[in-house]
Amino acid sequence: MPRVCFTLQVDPDRLEEYVDAHRAVWPEMLEAIRDAGRRSYSLFLRPDGLLVGCYETDDDEASAAALAADPRTARWEETMAPFFVSLEGERADQGAPQLPEIFNLADQLAAQGLQP
Repeated sequence: MPRVCFTLQVDPDRLEEYVDAHRAVWPEMLEAIRDAGRRSYSLFLRPDGLLVGCYETDDDEASAAALAADPRTARWEETMAPFFVSLEGERADQGAPQLPEIFNLADQLAAQGLQP
């Protein structure tokens, strides 16, 4: 199951407001993420505004396509867009650079026949 990690830059002057928006994400947005096949979705935010997100999905391409076509997602992303720096007109859910996974404890334990 693919694990995906991405980064975005939140405007440092709007961190509190961004965090507040994520304390209670709209129920329809939560459903859109779930319906697109993303699981174990988490966001982490550094004090300088670096946002790191990660999730698991069976098919990231299909998941991204489902979210891109979903009007629930478009509305949320439109609301969130002003918080991000340097997206050059892209929606955050489509323009976030992904990071390659270089280590996973469970995968390496399994590869060596060790207990998780």
